Amino acid sequence: MRCLGCCLLMLTGLIGCKPITACVDMRANVAADIPIQRNQECLQAMPLQRGAAADGPRIAVVDVDGLMLDSDAIGIGSVGENPVALFRERLDAIAADHSVRAVVVRINSPGGSVTASDIMWHDLRRFENHTNLPVVACLMDCGAGGGYYLATAADQIVAHPTSVTGGIGVILNIYNLQDAMAQFNIIGAPIKAGKNIDVGTPIKALDEERRKLLQTMADEFHERFKNVVINNRPEVDASLETNFDGRVFTAKQAVARHLVDYTGYLDDAIDVARQLSNCPSATPVMYHRPGDPARTPYAITPNQPLQSTVVPFSLPGLDRSKLPSFLYLWQPEPTLEKLGGR
Repeated sequence: MRCLGCCLLMLTGLIGCKPITACVDMRANVAADIPIQRNQECLQAMPLQRGAAADGPRIAVVDVDGLMLDSDAIGIGSVGENPVALFRERLDAIAADHSVRAVVVRINSPGGSVTASDIMWHDLRRFENHTNLPVVACLMDCGAGGGYYLATAADQIVAHPTSVTGGIGVILNIYNLQDAMAQFNIIGAPIKAGKNIDVGTPIKALDEERRKLLQTMADEFHERFKNVVINNRPEVDASLETNFDGRVFTAKQAVARHLVDYTGYLDDAIDVARQLSNCPSATPVMYHRPGDPARTPYAITPNQPLQSTVVPFSLPGLDRSKLPSFLYLWQPEPTLEKLGGR
């Protein structure tokens, strides 16, 4: 039987580290040799055009990428940050910068948790009411679920011609692993008080009574999503059920349904922001940390722990249990949550 030290050494060989033949004593304290890379420095405005005046009018570009979860990317070598906290920090930095004339929120996200999506939407609306700055949402590859929920807070929505958007629905991922556990003679034996405290547990099948409890909650969150869209996008046909059944749309389809205002590119969204602010010469800037430079408007802040690429397989039931419960999320890929750094 190999010791834990040998197993770790074999694993490091798989990911390209220099092979080591000697076995090491894993009882030693190795925490000091595996630093967590967390960047706590203040955000800095980084101009995206060479030769731009340092004190001229600005268009702030805010990047929202990956899963929208109110949690840090955790684990060895984590490089990401809490998307909700970082979004609020950026809005606060922009509000304090009196040279900013408009904001472009660049969204490339399939969504996230119901609460994280709603917090970010609320913070963006609060920012708009406080600053009176025009806000343009720009949807990139994907702006669905909570990503679209956030976009509805903007004054205008521009979608890349090949964007996927919509996904106005709610999902709660539940798995019945009872039979799989039985293959290994594993039987759940929870001690509980309150018969529904374990509703949604994967160790037994979900009965009809408990399914109705969860369905009622999902319907309530779905109704909230629908109301947000209808109240912020009054031209959307509220009577057209296909707008709200969770399906996703191409940018062209979304424009026809008034879910999106225009199709265009990120540069077009920046131009729309210039027009809304009446500042045609405003310079686009991004607010990143000094160790996370932004040189083009496509720059993103990483939000993925490095160790997530070490294990080459994933169990959907176990992986999804790491996600929050109810999600505004278009998620056809069972392991997509790894992109969020979980």
